[in-house]
Amino acid sequence: MCHLKDSGIEWIGKIPANWQRVKFNALYINRNEKVSDKEYRPLSVTKKGIVPQLETAAKTNDNDNRKLVKVGDFVINSRSDRRGSCGISKLNGSVSLINTVLAPRNDQMVPRYYDWLFHTVAFSDEFYKWGHGIVDDLWTTNWNDMKNITLILPTRSEQQKIADFLDRKCMQIDKLMSNISAEIELLENYRNSFIAKTVTKGLGSNVCLKESNVAWIGKVPQSWEIEKLKYLVDNVDKGISPQYSNENDYDVRIITQSSFSQGSLNDEGVRFAKGKMSKNSRGAIWRGDVLLATTGGGILGKTYYYDENKLYFASADVARIRPNSNKFLGKLIYYILSINYELMNNTMSQGSTNQIHLNMSLLRNMKLPCPDFGSQVRIVNYLDEKCSEIEHLIEQKKQQIDIISHYKNSLIFDYVTGKREI
Repeated sequence: MCHLKDSGIEWIGKIPANWQRVKFNALYINRNEKVSDKEYRPLSVTKKGIVPQLETAAKTNDNDNRKLVKVGDFVINSRSDRRGSCGISKLNGSVSLINTVLAPRNDQMVPRYYDWLFHTVAFSDEFYKWGHGIVDDLWTTNWNDMKNITLILPTRSEQQKIADFLDRKCMQIDKLMSNISAEIELLENYRNSFIAKTVTKGLGSNVCLKESNVAWIGKVPQSWEIEKLKYLVDNVDKGISPQYSNENDYDVRIITQSSFSQGSLNDEGVRFAKGKMSKNSRGAIWRGDVLLATTGGGILGKTYYYDENKLYFASADVARIRPNSNKFLGKLIYYILSINYELMNNTMSQGSTNQIHLNMSLLRNMKLPCPDFGSQVRIVNYLDEKCSEIEHLIEQKKQQIDIISHYKNSLIFDYVTGKREI
């Protein structure tokens, strides 16, 4: 192992004794040429690199106000909410002005080595530390800021060796994570098909079936009814649009649609507001309510069964469904809605790309299979047990990915800073 010295760069730490320090603008030139996306194809800057513009990307009519990108340029999104979105472009094209486009300045550097360095968590933290903005979670780091960031400069041969090694090693790691992700997808698909069969066919194996005349339901047991959602619940409405406040000065907690994914609630999307509100105030969420995301591509249709005693309120982008406990179990509504993601994003939605929103009238009139109350209880208990087993397997797989991802990030940082020798 070669001798290490203190780099004098806080986010880098120790480096090999023969490595140098260098300013960002000694390695890269800012390419700031304005072009039109009519002449240069629009590109998107993502965490997976530079790709043809995504369908979900926000688009403007300012087609002539873009930045030129050439093959080999390094492009990074300057906004803090796009952390980690960067890469070397394999395409000629154009990107929005929020991105910084950099061309390699000289042959002292191997671009692929710096691409690995710039994808480390440590660099992302340092990059956004140099930014400016008006709120804590949204600011930008422009070229005038980033050009003064101090980087490291190994010998060119060392850069090449490190880049080649990480290309090979991380390809193996990514393949392993991809295989685990595929296993998760299989488990999720199995869970959804299992739920779909149970909520439409029941638990019996030799039951006479009849046509429901509803495409997604198909045939149901002879004794079941088909009923509209609005007749099975006390109400279906959206939440409130309060004036948000900070976490240290609030009266109520607001659950937004980014607070929950399928079956789980996280604190990151919870917002805070001032106001004297009670359990009977508009938007209040009661235990047993079903929550549904109502806007945005990729989010609309996500569901959550609220099974807590804490007093929260739904935001305006959340549909709150309050079951009638004498007619239909809220947990069964949750299971039914959780498998109808495609239906809500197509037949029951309006708008285009990431501006779509759920048609509340269509939601209220959505037809559901209705077993007798005793069958509902048995179905929910059965699904709770089986889905818990599947979710446990999925969670184990996700933990494996987290561990491998952490290992990959540590591996990259240790090699690009010379703490581990090839």
